[in-house]
Amino acid sequence: MSIRGPRRKRRWLRWLVAVVVVLVLFFVGGPFVYIHFIEGKAPAPLRLSTATTTPAPSTSASPATTAGTATGAASAGSSTSVDGTWKVAAGSVAGYRIKEILFGQSNTAVGRTSTITGSITIVGSQVSTGTFTVDMTTVKSDQTERDRQFQGRIMDTAQYPTSTFVLTKPLDLGSIPADGVVVTETATGNLTLHGTTRSVTFTVQARRSGSTISVSGSIPIVFADYNISNPSGGPAQTSDNGTLEFLLNFTQV
Repeated sequence: MSIRGPRRKRRWLRWLVAVVVVLVLFFVGGPFVYIHFIEGKAPAPLRLSTATTTPAPSTSASPATTAGTATGAASAGSSTSVDGTWKVAAGSVAGYRIKEILFGQSNTAVGRTSTITGSITIVGSQVSTGTFTVDMTTVKSDQTERDRQFQGRIMDTAQYPTSTFVLTKPLDLGSIPADGVVVTETATGNLTLHGTTRSVTFTVQARRSGSTISVSGSIPIVFADYNISNPSGGPAQTSDNGTLEFLLNFTQV
């Protein structure tokens, strides 16, 4: 009786097992190594840096909406007038943040732009008006293919090149915050994405530092609400929602 048959079968079995192991390492280990060691962590969410904080009189702020632990006592108000128009200045950033799954590995996709225009008008301690426009054609991530999908199939920036936000309810801070103090408020306005306009309400934080006012915040976005195609495509799968985040600097006109 020949023993070549059993030996040959064992070799095929070992070969088959080796192929399966290689495939597992490629489809699981490959994305893990790429996401965690090559691509690196996603940029941190846009927010004000840690500083002295205080809630605005009209807001009950929770720990999740403050910009860090208070570093010292500060006056809740200031006699310095900030009346007038304040325009979006250098250093302003806006973009998206979306959770995605790539071959079973969790990842965060982030795209941003600094091409933003707009202004706010302050009268006394009240932000009476505010309008901002983001050039969606300039939003970039760390992946060329992701950007191609964003500009084309997902956001169709050729037809909808900009997104806008218009404040529809004044923000009343109660008093002018002291220099360096972070205040938390709730903003309400009309957000236009992908040619669709919806009313949104979200938390914002603001801080005046000398001649600059900085404002940060994030807005949860359900894609279907704005007729936006789900970003899922190829091996990357996402849920039906994401976040629009921003950090805006203003200087007085």
